[in-house]
Amino acid sequence: MKHLKLNIYSIAVICLLVSCSKPAEHIEISPEIFHKSVDKVMEIQIHDIFSPPVASRIFAYPNIAAYEILAQKAGKIESLVGKVHDLKAIPKADANGEVNLELAAIIAHMEVSKILIFSEDRMAKLQDSLYMQWESVNEKEFKESKTYAFEVVKHIKEWMNKDNYNQTRTMSKFTVDTDNPSRWQPTPPSYMDGIEPHWNKIRPFIIDSASQFKPKPHPEYSLDKNSKFYEELMEVYNVSREVTEDGDESEAVQIARFWDCNPFVSVTRGHFMFATKKISPGAHWIGITKIASRKTNANVEETVNAYTKTSLAIADAFISCWDEKYRSNLIRPETVINQNLDPDWLPILQTPPFPEYSSGHSVVSGAASVVLTEIFGDNFYFEDDTEIPFGLPIRSFKSFYDASAEAALSRLYGGIHYRAAIDNGLDQGKELGHFVADKLNL
Repeated sequence: MKHLKLNIYSIAVICLLVSCSKPAEHIEISPEIFHKSVDKVMEIQIHDIFSPPVASRIFAYPNIAAYEILAQKAGKIESLVGKVHDLKAIPKADANGEVNLELAAIIAHMEVSKILIFSEDRMAKLQDSLYMQWESVNEKEFKESKTYAFEVVKHIKEWMNKDNYNQTRTMSKFTVDTDNPSRWQPTPPSYMDGIEPHWNKIRPFIIDSASQFKPKPHPEYSLDKNSKFYEELMEVYNVSREVTEDGDESEAVQIARFWDCNPFVSVTRGHFMFATKKISPGAHWIGITKIASRKTNANVEETVNAYTKTSLAIADAFISCWDEKYRSNLIRPETVINQNLDPDWLPILQTPPFPEYSSGHSVVSGAASVVLTEIFGDNFYFEDDTEIPFGLPIRSFKSFYDASAEAALSRLYGGIHYRAAIDNGLDQGKELGHFVADKLNL
């Protein structure tokens, strides 16, 4: 009996040792985790009310951090060092350690995002839930991957902080030229100052300079009824009235509202003023990138590749567009129409607070459509559900170029841009997009 008890005890100990020596489970990272992180950044951007140019910067840096980590794998993507301005090689992961590169990439993405936003606690909630889950699967792998991710985050942060963004926070406000009738003036209802007048001083990612892709000059301001400018002014006025007569259900109104993407729309009710929040133009195209990645069942590497290269094109498109906006400093249709044609006229969309030429949505949509076409192919049919959270239905498109053309035209339907800003802006964005695609070997 004594020997029997000993044997049972010995067997129990052996079983315990065997179970303890069982290899820990590998932490699997799915593309949906990256989509969740990007969605969280988008949600926080809306909450924190970042301007469209600043929002584009917030998307780009976290994507680059994740991308550079994944570029160490023997996969299809190559490091951006030598292609993105001033980016130096990140620290390499220890080949003999237990760093999970996909895990480190998503950790880096969330950590860099947290640096760039205001509401850090909102990102921390997502991180805490994921970190707890991953640590329970494989504590050693999680800790080593997190430690490595933080090394990369430090590296990216040092590079990021040299892009002149912090310096532009202390630069002077834009001075309105009230003596020249062609120059931009703040528009109702909130009459906000011109946002980001110094954005052309931000270091570009891929393009050589902010002024590299100057669009063709806009028609010279003139109220002569035979002038090109007056012709375009009347087009805005007449199209807007026709669209309004057709009612809220008209195709033109739906297009205008679908692509509004104004992060801060002021609403006045009596003595009260409040804001309705939406995504930015760049965020809409990031949403389209997610749709395309899901439709093609893109793996983690392919998903991060699409997000990164699209966000680089978007970020540089804003730098290029804002350079032109504050150089040409052209007055908005709303101001000219109210002063000279119809004091009671209102555009369907609220006029955003910055000069008219060229159209930001046109430039950004043109650039993003080129890069996405190079990644996913032409004639890529997709159903765009990006605006569902804002009460707008799905719209379908035959291609990314089809979507960019509609996005640009929406500015005419909305009454906030002249034809030249739309057409020339789209060309400006596509030229920039092809340059970015060539530099990235797409």
